[in-house]
Amino acid sequence: MKDDREKWSRIRIIIIGTLFGLMFLTVIGRAFYLQILEHEKLVKKADRQHQHKVDLTPARGSILDCNGTTLAESIHMDSCYAEPRRIKDVAGTAAILAPVLGISKKELTETLSVDKSFIWVARWLTPDNASRVRNMKLPGIGFAPETKRFYPNMEIAAHVIGFTGSDPNGLEGIELKYDSTIMGNTGYMITERDALGRNIAVKSTVIKNPSPGKSVILTLDKTIQFIAEKELAKAVTESNAKSGMALVMEPETGKVLAMANYPTFNPNSYSRYSLPQLRNHVVTDSFEPGSTFKIFTIAAAVDTGLVRPTDVYNCENGVYKISGRTIHDDHPHSRLSVSEVIKYSSNIGTAKIASKLGDGKMTRYLRNFGFGGRTGIDLPGESTGNLRQRLYGIDLATISFGQGVSLSTIQLVSAMSAIANGGNLMKPYLVERIMNEDGTEVQHFEPQLVRRVISAETAAKVSKMMETVTAKGGTGTNAAVEGYRVAGKTGTAQKVDQVTRTYSLTKRIGSFVGFVPAENPKLTIAVIIDEPQGNKYGGVVAAPAFRNIARNSLAYLKVQPTMPIDRSAKPPEESDSEDTDESETTSERDFVENLDVNGAMPNFRGMSMRQVLQVMEERGINIRLIGSGRAVEQSPIPGQQIRGSGKVWIKFTPSA
Repeated sequence: MKDDREKWSRIRIIIIGTLFGLMFLTVIGRAFYLQILEHEKLVKKADRQHQHKVDLTPARGSILDCNGTTLAESIHMDSCYAEPRRIKDVAGTAAILAPVLGISKKELTETLSVDKSFIWVARWLTPDNASRVRNMKLPGIGFAPETKRFYPNMEIAAHVIGFTGSDPNGLEGIELKYDSTIMGNTGYMITERDALGRNIAVKSTVIKNPSPGKSVILTLDKTIQFIAEKELAKAVTESNAKSGMALVMEPETGKVLAMANYPTFNPNSYSRYSLPQLRNHVVTDSFEPGSTFKIFTIAAAVDTGLVRPTDVYNCENGVYKISGRTIHDDHPHSRLSVSEVIKYSSNIGTAKIASKLGDGKMTRYLRNFGFGGRTGIDLPGESTGNLRQRLYGIDLATISFGQGVSLSTIQLVSAMSAIANGGNLMKPYLVERIMNEDGTEVQHFEPQLVRRVISAETAAKVSKMMETVTAKGGTGTNAAVEGYRVAGKTGTAQKVDQVTRTYSLTKRIGSFVGFVPAENPKLTIAVIIDEPQGNKYGGVVAAPAFRNIARNSLAYLKVQPTMPIDRSAKPPEESDSEDTDESETTSERDFVENLDVNGAMPNFRGMSMRQVLQVMEERGINIRLIGSGRAVEQSPIPGQQIRGSGKVWIKFTPSA
């Protein structure tokens, strides 16, 4: 009996020992699981329970022009936040803050009355307002450093640069295309909370500042951009047009030096503008090019060897029937050489040349010039335009002179640059370099050859024929630049009525596209004027803007004239050129302050062209500029009122 009891006791001890052993192993295993395997997860969970994380606006890298001038930057500003659970006197706090922040007392009271541990009160305060609120030392009110996107030049290059939202994600332009590159790392703010979720104290806030993204260096030149925008605005305004576009490209490389739209907008307050005003029409919109397209038809025909510049075509005295349709010329001619077909812009002559070229060759050459496809420009929303796969009968004729085909301005200038540079189609581009915050280069973009379109010999022949357009008797004499040989082509195209889907009887697009100097092109320039009123011809509404952009930009780039200039003539009505002498004897601020705010003419004598342009830009005045170098004469005289004084001009002579 005794043995049974002892045996049973041993069994109970073993069972209890085993149970305790299993329980101990379970505790050890659970502790290992929680403290080792789940450690990081539980720490994060604990942090979420007693910490509140607030993301701060990430800093974006800068956007600069080719000379290092800042076009877009992120500036540091203070944002005001509140911890409502720590504010005892909500009404009193709202009454004090409302006038400074520009918020109604009622609205601010409602904001501060919410049962939350953190809310934003006002983002991106001015330094003055932030200082005033900070000096109030209000309980539950704090500040966090954030960044805000700022565009120091306002409207200049707005459509190229684009803009950002409050995120601040890029919404248009370079800001959108290179968003992931420019966008920096998000900063954050952490506030400690007690077991009830209440923020412990503002002073215990831990902040990780946002780090900036990479900076982007553009091919754009701010000075040339300013010239293009100024002349485009003038052309659109004087012709009472709906809108306009201008593009300046370096033909050898495809670098875009200026890209302008008018009307423009201020990206610092983009929400005030309509969507059409925010769109970069140079890239996103397509239109029928009209007679500017004749250049590519004739270039194709010459390159195949089917046509020579001296060949003569019967232009039927201005009326020609083909496939049951009638083609007209604005000015009737009997017989014209191929060169004269370009000079006088004959639709009939071009149609006959296209007929000799044929559908297959015509289509192949036009597509090789880049029409009907994207150029690859580094901007969002590029249009492909429209070029039919096959051309039959009347279509071959009409497309030869730019009707029934559509293209974008960037396509037009890229194709024209191929003629300017000797036959190579280059990929247009806007971003030249990408830089780190410390200034080291991350990426460099080189010119890219897409394909050879025509031979160098053909390009030279076509260029020579294009020079006749700006010579006496041509359709583009208003585009002639004194001292330089200019190759170009005018265009006047009917617009399609969006309601009737037929060609409008009143709406036109006037254009001029060309390159200068013709013998060694430095610039390819296009000016497109949409729906000009009165005289609608491209040679009238667009050619003068081309001339002014060309001569001012050539002077700025210090491209010397290759032809004699008659300096004995009286100052012309249009500006002549521009100088970029860097040696300044007086500061820019002195020049700006020198201009009477009441509209009196300042004393420009001794200033360089760039300094004069700075004053003109600062004060929004228009002055005709003649010559290059430093200012030696002006009208009216210093101190005289500009308005009502007749002609306003400044004459420059080269520095000794």
